Amino acid sequence: MTFTRPAPFTTRPTLRGSFGMAASTHWIATATAQSVLERGGNAFDAAVAGAFVLHVVEPHLNGPGGDLVGLFATAADPAPTVLMGQGPAPTAATIDHYRNEGLDLVPGAGGLAAAVPGAVDAWLLLLRDHGTWELADVLAYAVGYARDGHPLVPQAAAAIGRVAGLFRSHWTTSAALWMPQGDVPAAGEVVVNPAYASVLDSLVHASCTVRDDGPVGRAARIDAARREWKTGVVAQASSSFLATPHRHSEGGDHAAVITADDFAAFEAAYEPAVTREFRGHTIAKAAAWSQGPALLQLLGILDGFDEDRLDPSQEVGAHTILEAEKLAYADRDAWYGDADVDIDALLSEDYAAERRALIGTEASGELRPGTLPGRVPFRPPLRAHTAGVTSADPMAAPSGRTKGDTCHIDVVDRWGNMVSATPSGGWLQSSPVVPELGFCLGTRLQMTWLEPGHPASLTPGRRPRTTLTPTLVLRDGAPLFAMGSPGGDQQDQWQVLALLRMLVGGYAPQEAIDAPALHTTAMPESFWPRTWTPAGAVVEDRLGSALIEGLERRGHAVTRAGDWSLGRVSAVGRDRESGLLWAAANPRGMQGYAAGR
Repeated sequence: MTFTRPAPFTTRPTLRGSFGMAASTHWIATATAQSVLERGGNAFDAAVAGAFVLHVVEPHLNGPGGDLVGLFATAADPAPTVLMGQGPAPTAATIDHYRNEGLDLVPGAGGLAAAVPGAVDAWLLLLRDHGTWELADVLAYAVGYARDGHPLVPQAAAAIGRVAGLFRSHWTTSAALWMPQGDVPAAGEVVVNPAYASVLDSLVHASCTVRDDGPVGRAARIDAARREWKTGVVAQASSSFLATPHRHSEGGDHAAVITADDFAAFEAAYEPAVTREFRGHTIAKAAAWSQGPALLQLLGILDGFDEDRLDPSQEVGAHTILEAEKLAYADRDAWYGDADVDIDALLSEDYAAERRALIGTEASGELRPGTLPGRVPFRPPLRAHTAGVTSADPMAAPSGRTKGDTCHIDVVDRWGNMVSATPSGGWLQSSPVVPELGFCLGTRLQMTWLEPGHPASLTPGRRPRTTLTPTLVLRDGAPLFAMGSPGGDQQDQWQVLALLRMLVGGYAPQEAIDAPALHTTAMPESFWPRTWTPAGAVVEDRLGSALIEGLERRGHAVTRAGDWSLGRVSAVGRDRESGLLWAAANPRGMQGYAAGR
């Protein structure tokens, strides 16, 4: 049986050219990045400018109070490097404190769920070391959209509508920003955020205190802005405001524990990527403080099967992929975290073969982590999924809890620089808006456990095991393409479909992104209240009734999600043979776009 051929129609072309390419989850961010390239900036200048715009135009998906994981390669050094923008748990964020607050899980909304914000410092670090532009020029786009306004996307309006009652009754500062007239803004309404524009202005003003010309002065100016972010009004106002008890997702009022000292102590950093070979390609991911290695484990399991079992559009392939995902994510929840993770053992060929042998013809309804020598796998509490926000609908519930939709940006330039980044957290439904800042802090600590002794247990100074997981693909040591997706626990599940279709099925990038998607929900979700659906599978109806009914006969608990609802992948790359650049973006939701020439 051969790999299913791509559909003859795509929603848009795979863009090709020789100058530069950008793709993201919002057309304005893509256009911003491309504008920077057109004005002589490189891929890093463009990505940073686009990312700060994403804070403004996708406030329901990310914000400056959130997190960032990136992967990049430079023209001078093609080795994949991780941009680490995941802040740790605050010093006072102990399991005992949360238990004494009457909690058995870290809440999904409210200040107690806030890790130290890491995204802004990471973006500024990348700009300092690999960009060429001055900070004022890079931030001018975001300042303009925050001060002068932008059209609110329908999904953001819907998110505000879902939490309008919470805003009116409890988070009144959020209501003042997002519902200034008392009503939920309509899709397309022009909205402004002057407070955030002023925060960005303060970073520029801090940078202007350094007068030296040239690259040394430029780096010092950006470092001055980083110090202002970590020690100035952002740190002081956030910690002071959230120290007042406020409503959290479980229905109680609690004070946050984050302090100004927590802000000051964080430093974004670079790390080496973790890699795996798959079908002649090197797949690069962040380490096990993210969920990135789960994609590498998944590919290791799948690499031992014939092509028909790697085809998501065939019943046997869809079944095999779903079962392999369950095994990889069971290991994620058993072993991953900001601790001593034996990643070499988890990525070994022998271990992949052991896991592969567990896949049968029927769907498993069990959580089956693997075993490592001398260690006992953590088994997280299993809470059955109940009605509410489903994995096919990752937007906010009325309590503010969210299943983890986010945003993404990729850029490649004509000089050979390539970057893929997934910023998230700090979305408008995370916690009350800090009025002086125009944004709120994130909720990444909900991905930690209040059971001690696990790599992902809540621990002061440790990073929560984040879902953010961009991808860089290389061949013979040269970067080929960068990709990523929003989607919380689904990020790598949707990326693996595109990877299989491109690397095994021979699809063009846009063909792979457009093709119908599916994912498993048979793991404890990373987001509060951390439920799971044994044997759960969510599928797009375009996979066809025959395939879907076949999955149901095999025992999968299938949820049909409609024709165009799953997957948010975007990607940019360079063709090895022609040297041409390319870009592709997700059409679902009518928001993501690619641009280039």
